[in-house]
Amino acid sequence: MLINFFLALKKARIPVSITELLHLLEVLKVRLVYANMDDFYYLSRMSLVKDERHYDKFDRAFGTYFKGLEDLSGMMASLIPDEFLRREFEKSLSNKELEKIKSLGGLEKLIEAFKREVEEAVREGNDKKGKGSGEDGQGEGKGEKGRGGVRRTWDKRDYKAYDDNVELGTRGMKVALRRLRKLARTGSDTEFDIDGTINKTAKSGGLLDIIMRPERRNTVKVLLFLDNGGSMDAHVRVCEELFSAARSEFKHLETYYFHNFIYDGVWKEHRRRLQERIETFDILNRYNHEYKVIFVGDATMAPYEITHAGGSVEHWNEEAGAIWMQRVMDTYDRVIWINPTLEETWEYSTSVAIARKLVDDQMFPLTVRGIENGMNYLTK
Repeated sequence: MLINFFLALKKARIPVSITELLHLLEVLKVRLVYANMDDFYYLSRMSLVKDERHYDKFDRAFGTYFKGLEDLSGMMASLIPDEFLRREFEKSLSNKELEKIKSLGGLEKLIEAFKREVEEAVREGNDKKGKGSGEDGQGEGKGEKGRGGVRRTWDKRDYKAYDDNVELGTRGMKVALRRLRKLARTGSDTEFDIDGTINKTAKSGGLLDIIMRPERRNTVKVLLFLDNGGSMDAHVRVCEELFSAARSEFKHLETYYFHNFIYDGVWKEHRRRLQERIETFDILNRYNHEYKVIFVGDATMAPYEITHAGGSVEHWNEEAGAIWMQRVMDTYDRVIWINPTLEETWEYSTSVAIARKLVDDQMFPLTVRGIENGMNYLTK
């Protein structure tokens, strides 16, 4: 009876399976929830969605599918096609019962009577709920939009930031960046070892012997290059959030700034003062091949800024940016480019296509899914 709802979720690109749908149907059969849209919302989300990244898509699909549905009678009309009801009823009834239904006016009359009974039961339940929720008798389901004008739970979109196709906040970035991890126990013994303590105490005949161990830390080393200025001004906020998230996730993080493309020099500060420029050769020699390299920029510029000497708009570069990018690629095993612009616009930019080719097509959008895919590549 929930096939159409299931197909709506599939259309919204939510990875739901038939097994999960069957589990939901089993729970509904025992009436764990009944005649309450909020309860059905929570139950169906719990049964069908296994990753919080898809909660926002589920909320939108749920709201669209059940739009305008105020009670169970609407749900019945939406979920149970008449031809399905007819077929199921006829299969379950004996010939004698079918004759009796025919004498009462046919199956259509029976279905209409059933719907009227359901509507009456729902109205009675809502009346009782309203009387029991306060003196004003305005009781409503939690988060449900009724006479008081409260927004329905699924319309609030509390999980919008979890969507794996939207621009990120710092929290979402941290979650995505955690895929790039290589944990090892290093440093002094500062963490309580529960298993070790139990084992040692047991071997000591019950005498408590507390065992400490080094804390597990992420040993991945990251070189982060951030495009700064010009067209990147429109992406300052999200890049600042990315920097903040990366700084909290990686113990070994080195950050440098460039403008438009990598040339013979970079900066440690975003102000990019000429006298504070650091030679790119120094960077390549200082950090060994164990480092993972991440470029962040919109790659939006004139193509000659990448392909020709003197292409930089801020200084005269003796060698083309493409040559410097090739040196980076030759030095480090894993290099990616994260682009804050919409992925569907990349095909219209020649410079984006050039930059993407120079990093062996490892360019990813600045979304949860994009960062996760980038981190997965870096961990290979």
